[in-house]
Amino acid sequence: MEIPYELLGRIFVYGAIAAFVGLVFALILGAYSFKKRKILLPNFVLFILYMFYSPAKWICRSFQIRETLVDEILIEVRNAVMRNAFIHNKGKKVLFLPQCLRHGDCSAKCHPIFGYECKQCGKCSIGKISNAAHEKGFSAFVIPGGSFVKKIVKHCQPSSCIGVACYTELSEAMEEMSFMPVQGVCLKKDGCFETRVDVNEVIKTMGLCDV
Repeated sequence: MEIPYELLGRIFVYGAIAAFVGLVFALILGAYSFKKRKILLPNFVLFILYMFYSPAKWICRSFQIRETLVDEILIEVRNAVMRNAFIHNKGKKVLFLPQCLRHGDCSAKCHPIFGYECKQCGKCSIGKISNAAHEKGFSAFVIPGGSFVKKIVKHCQPSSCIGVACYTELSEAMEEMSFMPVQGVCLKKDGCFETRVDVNEVIKTMGLCDV
């Protein structure tokens, strides 16, 4: 039987064009939702942007748009999709903070399961956030990496969580944690050392559970 190479080629080309059009459409929908805070076709946007994550970033680079826009859209849409379930979840809640928020002179020791144990020295924002978390019924963890998230989830078995991280790591982590209600807060200053986050935004996000 002769293999219909021409037909297969046409199908491939048409499929690639359809995928590209769908990706551009998802980016436009996501950008509109991000700007207007009005989420349109959220599941479609999440599915397409996660499936074509690298091409979406390539499009942003090609049109001289900041690459983090893709991650910002994913985080904003995921927050909107999960917000109602997060608000009404009454189970155990955890807050994951990145170790890069620590002050350069931090003397906290790292626990093999729970991460860094804050000493409340007041040199960074972690102490204030941790105190607010305790008041709002959250267990706060300062983690060195994603592997700690898995260990903490396995040990504590939370039913909802909040993550704080840079755009790229947060969008990836929220996808991995989508089996439970999750909310994300992006760092205001990223990097690997003495980063910053809007403390009030983190506290406000924890406060959603008070509604």
